[in-house]
Amino acid sequence: MKRDIYSKLLKWKTSKRRKPLLLKGSRQVGKTYILQEFGAREYDKIAYFNFEEISSLDDFFQRDLIPDKILSNLSIQVGFEIRPEHHLVIFDEIQNSNAALNSLKYFNEKANEYHIAAAGSLLGVMLSKPRTFPIGKVNFLNLYPMTFLEFLDAIDESGLRDLIENKTNDFSPYPMPFHERLIELLRVYFFIGGMPEAVKEYAESGNFSEVRTIHSEIINSYLLDFAKHTTPTEIPKINLIWDSIPAQLAKENKKFIFSAVRKSARAREYENAIQWLENAGLIMKSYQVNTAKYPLKGYMNRNIFKVFMLDIGILAAMTKLPKNILIEGDRLFTEFKGAFVENYVAQQLQSEKEVDLFYWTSNGRAEVDFIIEYNERIFPLEVKAGISPKSKSLSVYAKEFKSQTLTRCTLLNLRQDGNIFNFPLYAINLFPDLLMV
Repeated sequence: MKRDIYSKLLKWKTSKRRKPLLLKGSRQVGKTYILQEFGAREYDKIAYFNFEEISSLDDFFQRDLIPDKILSNLSIQVGFEIRPEHHLVIFDEIQNSNAALNSLKYFNEKANEYHIAAAGSLLGVMLSKPRTFPIGKVNFLNLYPMTFLEFLDAIDESGLRDLIENKTNDFSPYPMPFHERLIELLRVYFFIGGMPEAVKEYAESGNFSEVRTIHSEIINSYLLDFAKHTTPTEIPKINLIWDSIPAQLAKENKKFIFSAVRKSARAREYENAIQWLENAGLIMKSYQVNTAKYPLKGYMNRNIFKVFMLDIGILAAMTKLPKNILIEGDRLFTEFKGAFVENYVAQQLQSEKEVDLFYWTSNGRAEVDFIIEYNERIFPLEVKAGISPKSKSLSVYAKEFKSQTLTRCTLLNLRQDGNIFNFPLYAINLFPDLLMV
């Protein structure tokens, strides 16, 4: 399946400042697949090494970290001489070998003519032992679950993707037949989500039950990771946090409440567990700010935040969302008080723009669901599950910060109402670039 990160991999290959690449991402998002696909298309051969599958590979990196010696051993292991520029060396599950992770530093300094790409889980890389991480000696790329646009490619609807992306200079609406079709496909995406195996199954069979089975398998693999990568005392806390997220998002006020995890629970008891989930790439946090000044990170309240799932399909599976909801109009978008819509927008913003997530509140009078920094500008974004054009919170925001550009994301078509610009949910990728033309 096509992935948008492919163009970034091509830039990495030809970059003058190319270093060994570390591709980061949570489990099951397709890191191995995209690196092997890239290697097969852009190089003569792939030298592939999986440190989880063959744990003894770690031995090649234990005696010394001289690249020539390592490459000599790896060439024997793979059965051909690894050549610079012509072959792509892939170190998969590199978090299982601290020495291999550290070796990337020496490949950069002494053998940078070799093209090395490593893939690892976010959590495993972050838990690497002190002095093993090659700071400043690697390039980074992040891989996320498939976006809605990537989903369109996967189900042979690339024409609709092109329609969305070719909108470059105005807010004139899309033709209604296409708008309605995109809303229909968005419903499906809310159920399927962006985990590549789930998308592939739907694209090939259209079987929603099989997709749910895949979701269950992915969730179970995450639960096993909880036990594998943390201490016994933290496992119950991580499980409680993880299981509470759908209910947290179903609240009118989606601020994360620790007492909703367990009665009388306190933040300090669970902050390590929630940080663990964030480090693993399984959740996203959106922090509260009460002002719209640059930089937003300087004004965020670290103790007040919302938590979103890494993938809307995983969220739908955890809430046991029935598949018959797909034929019940727009009910899907309003279920759980719009939780799916906000989670969807958070997921797309992180994947498409890689921005930090914040939301704005004003003394209980108003709340804007997202406020982001982009190209040194601040943009408010109100998210609605329906088609109502009313934007009370945006009006409060505009008065407080004298903002001339307000944005919202709804089921409405692309449109402009005065100084309020509406992005349809299926075209959230255009935010905020279309405002900067």
